[in-house]
Amino acid sequence: MSASIETHRPALAAAAAAPMLALVRRWSLINSGSRNLDGLAVMAGELADAFSALPGDVVLRDALPGEAVDAAGNVQALGYGRNLHVRVRPEAPVQLLLTGHMDTVFAADHPFQVLTDVDDGAVLNGPGVADMKSGIALMLAALAALEASPLGSRIGYEVVINSDEEIGSPGSAALLAQAARGKLAALTYEPSALPDGTLAGARPGSGNFSIVVTGRSAHAGRNPEDGRNAVVAAADLTLRLARARRAGLAINPARIDGGGPNNVVPDRAIVRVNLRPALPADQIAAQALIDDIVRAVAVEHDVAIHVHGGFGRPPKPIDDKAARLFALVEESAALLGRPITHKASGGVCDGNNIAACGVPVVDTMGARGGAIHSSDEYLIVESLPERAQLSTLVMLRLAERGLS
Repeated sequence: MSASIETHRPALAAAAAAPMLALVRRWSLINSGSRNLDGLAVMAGELADAFSALPGDVVLRDALPGEAVDAAGNVQALGYGRNLHVRVRPEAPVQLLLTGHMDTVFAADHPFQVLTDVDDGAVLNGPGVADMKSGIALMLAALAALEASPLGSRIGYEVVINSDEEIGSPGSAALLAQAARGKLAALTYEPSALPDGTLAGARPGSGNFSIVVTGRSAHAGRNPEDGRNAVVAAADLTLRLARARRAGLAINPARIDGGGPNNVVPDRAIVRVNLRPALPADQIAAQALIDDIVRAVAVEHDVAIHVHGGFGRPPKPIDDKAARLFALVEESAALLGRPITHKASGGVCDGNNIAACGVPVVDTMGARGGAIHSSDEYLIVESLPERAQLSTLVMLRLAERGLS
């Protein structure tokens, strides 16, 4: 171990020795799918108990209400689970934000609900083991190690663990923005971009839209000319969106709901589409594109069109401050004898929202693993102490030198 981190040996040893795997096993057996509000309540209680070991205020905060468009085109109110919010030493000279999410993509009735040890326990397969019950466990280990270090008093931090990240953080985005204010840097505990520990660098933005097309019903045989076919208009809209894909703007029309009996001109259809702009200018262009296409289709097909949704994840290019934070994280990994680098990712996460607040963030500080969002999801167990030590060292070095 390099002499430059010799003084941090006790904290690094404490981070590695924390009982992270036991927590991962316990938490991963709690189904906390994004729409399983009962399971999320149990998980939130577990996390509040675990994080109460840290000094400071531990609060479960209600999410803001949301809405969704159902298959009939009606707007329905949605509620989300509560979010864990921890504040420690808000007066300290170095202020950090650490974030994670308690929700998974696996619903309460999903068949993937068990843990399986693989390769004599070197790998753990189970729901949320990588994304991101393990990330929360090693975050907690690193913060506990920080508290045991003499440098701990120089760092204040907020922790936000939200309940709706996997569905775009609609109910927690405001809390994330509030917690990001005044922070030197942020660490988010998504699993590494690759099983070798590679970090995700630049990310595109993401916008999810439900576009409701309202036509006019009529008999398909007697008077079809009196109808305005919403399905045809929706299909035209979908094709125009698909043809508008270009470098810097990915567009994925994902679903069309609507229609009815073969002898009725359909009067309602809903187009679901995701757009991923690479840069802020691409997001502005994407919004203008949607507006133009909607306007043109509405006129050509004589239908009404209403657009629900928006860009919940702004693009996350790497600016100068972010580059310095990535350099510090990668230097820290090298000092620990586990060199890593970063590469651009097509995925999005809460790191997008944090970066949009002007705070540099490395958002794949979690464990090594893979096959997330599938029944093959796995955690590489030895990465728990590795990544807990990495977070500990990064925070201690930020306490020593900031981002200089």
